Amino acid sequence: MSEFDPEKFEEKYVHYFPELQEAYKRAFETMNEAYDSGLIHAIDQQVLNESEPFYDEGTFTIDLPESPADRVTGVVVDEEKLEAVLDRYVTELQTELRGVFDLEKTAN
Repeated sequence: MSEFDPEKFEEKYVHYFPELQEAYKRAFETMNEAYDSGLIHAIDQQVLNESEPFYDEGTFTIDLPESPADRVTGVVVDEEKLEAVLDRYVTELQTELRGVFDLEKTAN
């Protein structure tokens, strides 16, 4: 992998698609081991499939689609638990993005 270039991340799917796939895969595996697999699969397929990672000033953020709770179907979960697990999943994804791009030293 070449050195991470924040400017290239603006066209992330052209320059960093394999790295993005790896980060999402790692985050999924970690979350799937720690939480109910049905819920993690639902979040992965119904929320994060429409998410957008961004990089700005040393930080990765994940832009989620509107109303993520309304998107999750096929599992019974209260909104409070869903939000907590989704927040944890996003944090894990940000951690994996830093790791895949070897930016651990800039983690907050």
